[in-house]
Amino acid sequence: KGFNIIVSNSREASGIYSGYGNSIIEFNKIINTHTSIYISDSNTFASENILINVEIGIQLFNSNSNVKNNQITNVKRGILIDAFTGNYYPIVEENIISCELRGVGVGFNSRPTIRNNIIFLNGDGAIGYQGGGSDSVWVYNNLVVASDGLDFLDGFTNTTVPTIEFNNFVIGEVETGIIVWNFNHIKNNVVLNGFKGIHKGGSGNDIIIKYNNAWNNNINYKSFIPDSTNISVDPMVVNEDSLDFHLQMFSPLIDAGDPDILDLDGTRSDIGLYGGPFGERYPYLDLAPKPPRNLTAVVDSQYINLSWNKNTEADFNSYNLFRDTTANFTADSTTFVVNLTDTFYVQIIPPGIDAFYYKLTAVDNQGNESKPSEELPVIITSINEYPTTVSDYRLYQNYPNPFNPSTKIAYKLKERGYVKLYVYDIKGELVEVLVNEVQEAGYHEVEFVGQLGKSTNLSSGVYIYQIMVKNGNNIPVFSDMKKMLLLK
Repeated sequence: KGFNIIVSNSREASGIYSGYGNSIIEFNKIINTHTSIYISDSNTFASENILINVEIGIQLFNSNSNVKNNQITNVKRGILIDAFTGNYYPIVEENIISCELRGVGVGFNSRPTIRNNIIFLNGDGAIGYQGGGSDSVWVYNNLVVASDGLDFLDGFTNTTVPTIEFNNFVIGEVETGIIVWNFNHIKNNVVLNGFKGIHKGGSGNDIIIKYNNAWNNNINYKSFIPDSTNISVDPMVVNEDSLDFHLQMFSPLIDAGDPDILDLDGTRSDIGLYGGPFGERYPYLDLAPKPPRNLTAVVDSQYINLSWNKNTEADFNSYNLFRDTTANFTADSTTFVVNLTDTFYVQIIPPGIDAFYYKLTAVDNQGNESKPSEELPVIITSINEYPTTVSDYRLYQNYPNPFNPSTKIAYKLKERGYVKLYVYDIKGELVEVLVNEVQEAGYHEVEFVGQLGKSTNLSSGVYIYQIMVKNGNNIPVFSDMKKMLLLK
């Protein structure tokens, strides 16, 4: 208890070994080892340990241990579980793992319960949970967060053993959120913003995939036709940028889970991270919609044609459009133009007007109004070559700002070009290269996480982000920079 173990000359060394008995391992800090904590033939309570820069965080063998509330950072493999027989029931719960290869891996025979863990995927090929040849597994209420810009990430990779998997949440650029095989029961889960949501690999009649939500993936459901209990809707979480996945008051996931699984308050289970018996009791907040995105204009003869992306909240009602002839105006009753339910608006250009500036807000059924969109300038020229798309190069202010731990940076490209997007600290030192590739014309977004490399959190303060764009002839055509504030 309370040891500080640092290995400076060998990554093959181990930190703490527990064997043949009952013990408590807690409040230790272990750095630069191969296996930080190895537990064999022992029923150990391992809690509140901090493990940094290790090959394996915690390894269990023939153990009924409870591994709880540990922070495992910059690790190849977070927690590994094996046994000779199926007579072992370890519990892995409430750990935070930042891994390059595996968050939690299950080998042979044991019957673990894995619940309420947070797993960050920070290396190519990383997997949040990987099944093996265990006798059976229960996987509940775990969050897997995939870092942007990495390849071949997976959320939950199951195998053909009895696996009960419900109320898990996968977000980010995963190759597959959940891979399903024979003997798997997959219920009440959410997969958001990946390539494939839920992929059925097995073909047995013992597969159950029900009451899940796969949303905003390139392919929401793969290799099977989802029944009516599996949906694809905006989950309406409180704030995915700050990893707050509690549901808002009018989320379609409330009381939409398996009716045989109950929430802590005794009602039908919610789909998502905090539903089910291992979830949370919490109030549903009635929040405003997200600000409208990608407000764009096309000037055609005597008209300005505005368009934007549609909001997806279940309680969305309409848009309020605002306009002025001066930049940086305030969206209020003096600049209000019209309330709309469509995602387009046609403005007749009156004589004598050189420019219009537009902002847009979203309104829900309760009257909550979002923050305004980014301001769109429309400069009206005497050029008679129409239509002219007013979507010139632009770098937007990040949102949210201030932020913690992540924020989104959006920008527009007038034409195809080579884009570099950097983040610097206030001293001018490079923090991260967010984009370094050729991209097509249009609206783009990238996420910035307040983290240096794979493990070191950035300190609070002002950061600078800068965009530089070259055209097809390698000629610089646009550059801009803005400030953003990280608050912790």
